Amino acid sequence: MALTESTMLKLGSQAPDFALRTTAGSTVTRQQFSGQPLLVMFICNHCPYVIHLAETIKAVSDQYAGRVASVGIQSNDTENYPADSFEKMQEEVANRGYGFPYAIDEDQSVAKAYSAACTPDFFLFDRSHKLVYRGRFDETRPTRIKSGVYDSQENPATGTEIIAAIEAVLNDAAVPAEQYPSMGCNIKWKSGNAPEYFSQG
Repeated sequence: MALTESTMLKLGSQAPDFALRTTAGSTVTRQQFSGQPLLVMFICNHCPYVIHLAETIKAVSDQYAGRVASVGIQSNDTENYPADSFEKMQEEVANRGYGFPYAIDEDQSVAKAYSAACTPDFFLFDRSHKLVYRGRFDETRPTRIKSGVYDSQENPATGTEIIAAIEAVLNDAAVPAEQYPSMGCNIKWKSGNAPEYFSQG
């Protein structure tokens, strides 16, 4: 695993379009959320940094359902990382109880369009789908016990920073200017498909 930070896409950027297949068998598009704030989350099934946040991601998306549209996007190479396969994504939705669309970015073009670099990576857009917040969900991280083993009990997720940004958008207030990159597993690019902005460090 290469520990990777967000690229911190320029604030004010327009949300790139997407049309992706969801675990429910439907297609989710950016346009269907026109006029609503939009939270785009690059997540996956197996990354310990996503697992650390998963329960709170569900809680926050449920809390703001109907006021903020949330979309989860899985962009990892599923051939080399079968834990992130479409079938495993469907299991993840069932197990986690996600109420938001969870979609697969099979050619990784959407991750590239958003300059997504890691899982998890968060992008919050206002009602005009201009970027107002990007980076981390909160300041917490899972505690590494040993290779492949992490614990989230010592430092549980709070969602503090993403909630503050969402509340600001909903109240037409300024989003906090101090924003920090997310950190997690690098997106698993298909062979020869890694974007220029990607570096394994």
